[in-house]
Parts: sequence; C-alpha cells; structure tokens
Amino acid sequence: MTDTIKIGKSNVVVSNALGLGTNKVGGHNLFGDLKDENGYALVKEALNSGISLLDTAFAYGNGRSEEIIGDVIADYDRSKIVLATKAAHDPSRGGKFNNRPEFLKQSVDDALKRLKTDYIDIFYIHFPDEDTPKAEAVGALSELKDAGKIRAVGVSNFSPAQIKEANADGLVDIAEDHYNLVHREVETSEFPYLKENQISFVPYFPLASGLLTGKYDADSIGKFKQFSAAEQQSILKALDQVRAIADGHQATVAQTILAWYLNNPAISVVIPGARTADQVHSNVAALNVALSSSEYDQIDQLFKNF
Repeated sequence: MTDTIKIGKSNVVVSNALGLGTNKVGGHNLFGDLKDENGYALVKEALNSGISLLDTAFAYGNGRSEEIIGDVIADYDRSKIVLATKAAHDPSRGGKFNNRPEFLKQSVDDALKRLKTDYIDIFYIHFPDEDTPKAEAVGALSELKDAGKIRAVGVSNFSPAQIKEANADGLVDIAEDHYNLVHREVETSEFPYLKENQISFVPYFPLASGLLTGKYDADSIGKFKQFSAAEQQSILKALDQVRAIADGHQATVAQTILAWYLNNPAISVVIPGARTADQVHSNVAALNVALSSSEYDQIDQLFKNF
C-alpha cells in the first residue's frame, strides 16, 4: 500500500493512497469551535507522517484552509507535496456555483496566492453549475494545465452524465465524489466509465461522517438521519464483525475500514478528515493494516446491500 499512484493521464504521482481531507482546517463556516492552531498542527502531523496529498477547497473557510496549508508547506519540500483544491462557490453571486471559464481561471490564480505556491497539482471544479457547458469549463482548466498553473484536471460532485460531458475531449484526470461502504451507488454508475477512461477516483466522507468509525452503538440510532433505524442496526452489526477483523490486526474499526479503501482497486487516494493531530496519527496507522483478500471480501460483503 506504499506503491505510488498516478493520477489519471496526468504527470501527478502520489506517494501513497492515504491523503488528508482538510475541511476541518480553517473551515470555520462548516464546523463550530475550530481553532486555527489545531489546523496548523494536524497538517504538519500529516506531512511528518508520510501523507503527501492535501485536499482542500475555497469553500473551507472561504479560503482560510488554503491559507493555513500555504503557511505550513512553506517549511517543507514542495516537490513532495500533492496539493488538491477546488472552486465553484462564487462570492460575487452569493456563493452560487459558477463554472464559467473566466471564474475558474481567476479562482486558480486566487488559490495560488493563498497556497503560496506557483502550481496546484490537482484542481477540481467543486460543484457543477446550472448552465456552463461542462466540456467548456474543463477546457479552461486544460489551458491552465498547459500553462503550468495546475497539473491535473478534476471534477467533483458531478453526476455520471456530467462527468461524461466534462470528459468529451478526454481532458478529465480525476473525479471526487461521495462514496463509502454505506453509500455505494457510484460503483455501478461511475466506476466502469472512470476505469475505461483512465480517470482516477477519490471518495469523500469515507467514514460516513463518523458512522463507520465504530464509536457509535445502539443508543446512537437516530443520529444518522439518512438511514432508517433498521439500516443503522444492520450497519452496527456489520461493524461488530469488522471489529473482530480489526482486533486481529491490533487496529481500530476506523483504521480497518480505511484499509479496505486503501485496498480497493477503484480508489486512487482516500482522504479522511481530522480535527486534531492525534486523529491524523490514528488514520495514518491504517497504512499498516494488511488485510487479507478474504478479509477484504468479508468487509465488502458485510455492506453489499448499501
């Protein structure tokens, strides 16, 4: 699981399949009681622990996450860091999504300043807007790729049809979407097309907002409104069996679930978030969980109905 990963048809290479999602780094508009000092500490912990891909976005604190990351990476070898960021929320339009070429180009220039770097490894269109032709939007990013400002073109939260439209000229390198063991629709709706077109895939919410960490029990049923009580009971029973596998590896349930993604051939990089440096340290330990093929298949089957 330490093999390098090539991103799509680009020249971007990630040193291992575990990255860091940074919506809790400076994302004061998304989470309460966030402290910038914790954000600085957890990004440093990630880089010091061998994580190389940092996934951020303008929407995380309206640029604050990018600013914190830019401050931190100034003390590291930039060539060993893979920066991924995103834009679509247009402040001049009340945060409405904007995929127009001129907006995306300005967003890249603005992100470069906040990140204090002269190139971004992966730049995603964060959300599709209502009217911009997707191939036109991606074409603008391709121009920036040719200019050396970005190195890989990405789309995020695009429907399967929108991904195909965006990739009309074969310019999309990577797609990021909601995917985890209890949210598996993209396995059939996106994975075959992505594989056929050499487009890498990165899932967000890999631990289902905490549901798959193993820290919840029957008393927590009802907390996760997207699932019925019966579904939550089924998930908890499945996690009990994952816990048995985890115990065999002297690992936590969360680390074992992350190890499943790290072994999934359809996934290029998994980007669990963290609020503290300790949580980053715990996530990194997933790299040491060597699931057997039978254990991988068992976990897969436990959640097959989701």
